[in-house]
Amino acid sequence: MSRSKSWSGRRRPRRPAADFTSTSTTPAKCNVRENGIGSTTPGDRYQSGISPYGAYDMCGNVWEWCSSETTPGRHELKGGAWTSPFSRATPSSFNDAAETMCDDDTGFRCVTPAEALEKLLGL
Repeated sequence: MSRSKSWSGRRRPRRPAADFTSTSTTPAKCNVRENGIGSTTPGDRYQSGISPYGAYDMCGNVWEWCSSETTPGRHELKGGAWTSPFSRATPSSFNDAAETMCDDDTGFRCVTPAEALEKLLGL
């Protein structure tokens, strides 16, 4: 991850300050092991699992890299993945990995400060 800390001015989120998931998440609303799909799915597949803030796939599908370092060279992962049991597909579940790790159940989400988004949208 060290070679990709900056993605065109975007950044990876730190440990979530709030729970952005749906308050009624179930295995039917996210891509987890119990579904038996066996791979990643498009980010907008689970329309009924959208968070109250409009965020998709906050639970399941892929573990998401955070910029929070747990120890030197290791970063926190959040959200669970299609390989995870539903019980681990929560923002509060702890997982971390070496920054050199590359796996088919790990990805990332870019975030941007609200001010930058408002400027981009001309608000």
